[in-house]
Amino acid sequence: MKRTHHCAQLSKSDLGASVALAGWVDSIRDHGGILFIDLRDRKGVTQVKFDPHVNQDLAAQAAQVKPESVISVAGKVVPRPEGTVNPALPTGEIEVDATELEILNLSETPPFPLDDAGGDKVNEDLRLTYRYLDLRRPKMRKNLQVRHKVAKAIRDYFDANEFIEVETPALFKSTPEGAREYLVPSRIHPGQFYALSQSPQQFKQILMVAGVEKYFQIARCFRDEDLRSDRQMEFTQVDVEVSFIDREGIYALFEGMLKKVWKETLGTDLPTPFPRLAFADAMNRFGVDKPDTRFGLELVDFTETFRSSGFKVFAATVAGGGVIKALNAKGLADLTQGELKALEEIAKSLGAKGLAFIKVEGSEWKSPIVKFFSDAEKAVLTQQLGLAEGDMVFFAAAPWEKACAILGRIRLECSALLQKRGKLTVPANQWNFLWVVDFPLMSYDEEKNQYVATHHPFTSPVPEDVALLDSDPKKVRGQHYDVVLNGMELGGGSIRIHQPALQKKVFEDVLKIPADVVESRFGYMLKAFTYGAPPHGGIAFGLDRMAALLCGTTSIRDVIAFPKTQKGQDLMAQSPTPVTAKQLKELHIATVMPE
Repeated sequence: MKRTHHCAQLSKSDLGASVALAGWVDSIRDHGGILFIDLRDRKGVTQVKFDPHVNQDLAAQAAQVKPESVISVAGKVVPRPEGTVNPALPTGEIEVDATELEILNLSETPPFPLDDAGGDKVNEDLRLTYRYLDLRRPKMRKNLQVRHKVAKAIRDYFDANEFIEVETPALFKSTPEGAREYLVPSRIHPGQFYALSQSPQQFKQILMVAGVEKYFQIARCFRDEDLRSDRQMEFTQVDVEVSFIDREGIYALFEGMLKKVWKETLGTDLPTPFPRLAFADAMNRFGVDKPDTRFGLELVDFTETFRSSGFKVFAATVAGGGVIKALNAKGLADLTQGELKALEEIAKSLGAKGLAFIKVEGSEWKSPIVKFFSDAEKAVLTQQLGLAEGDMVFFAAAPWEKACAILGRIRLECSALLQKRGKLTVPANQWNFLWVVDFPLMSYDEEKNQYVATHHPFTSPVPEDVALLDSDPKKVRGQHYDVVLNGMELGGGSIRIHQPALQKKVFEDVLKIPADVVESRFGYMLKAFTYGAPPHGGIAFGLDRMAALLCGTTSIRDVIAFPKTQKGQDLMAQSPTPVTAKQLKELHIATVMPE
């Protein structure tokens, strides 16, 4: 039987029509010998009736069917009896009176419920082992559809703006100064390796030299990183590069893209332009360069207040060039000892020696450190933090970046605790986009005792800071920008260096990459730049993260059809696996097992 309609299509206007449907058996109900099968395909559900008083053999055949079996049916569209209409279904006013049934595939009993409520209670490893069943659940089908809509909106947007979609190679050369790579041995070049592309960064810059001018790609990328809910070893990014553009042009272009995506997937009109926040301000106020601005709990600096304090720990930190920061978790004075201990452990994991606090309870300040504070210091704390009954203040005394990071994490933990208590509401459907800008071009790596690129080594410095590359690289701002949404970095990019002399200087003089290494890794690129490279810039957006936010899930595994576990395994296909000695010999590889 060739199906004439999908399972969410029939309505009262089709009454009397002869139809054929196909799909999976969603449920079976026996009402006094009359069987009702809810037949499901990816569009929806239609009720099919098998009446033994009309066709006993057909009803007997239907009685053999199990849930999740695949069948096709033919019959006539009839109205549901009065009182049995289901207004929750598009097809709820009709049913199909079956005249034919073909059992295409009988199903075994699934290992877990395939409804959303039941499936959500199942261990994720079991769901991933039977991913083909997990993807039948309505929520997972919807997630795939949302991801499709996102990708389509992106392609339509860039096509309308005269971009060209260009595929770049997955097999590239090794660039170990970035994230850890996946290496691919070459059979025909013994001892040599490709690397799976971490991103199309160098290729897209070469495309600008080639005169493409406007490039985009929905690109697969690979990084051998520790996995978590928002990170996979293979992931998808929306990769874009444009010639003859400045930062303002980038902001407008991508605000337009995000506006279209949100409109076409959720029907939401995003207000533009997005707010902008300098990196230093983001760190000072929120303790992180990807702040969630849907709630307050902002950090406040008290470095000058405690410069000459009687509290020696704070005074010594300031004297050593560090800072004193605090945040007021309003209403969290009812913190339990266990919760406080957990916060202390988090602070220690970020390099703090402890977590100083003040609890405001019964009109008293309760804390081991309060006795060291002067009345003037208490007055400043009260005024700047707006202290009131029930508040909980946390302090960080450390070098600037560490102090920001400690309280930035504590801020998020306090937000979760306050939400749990019903004292703070953070709406899931509130979309607080912002651009974080003016990042430092370079960061100093204490372990390596050298400068490293904050973003990547192709980022162009802000023109007025170029002179500082020789004297004080850490003060040089980069033309780097991140799009942040509700505490998650959605995308990041920069205006690139397009002058070969400046790029060579950054590689060799600032990053201290030896000239021969620069030549072996980037020589072709520097040479390309000598043939008329235009000014250019771009950005890469995480498609998986964007889809996860739009679907209301915290894990990108929920929007990837076949993801890996946090241990990097595909439980369904059971990979990775060992390979044969013959395969290893062909690739000129010997394996060494860990001891």
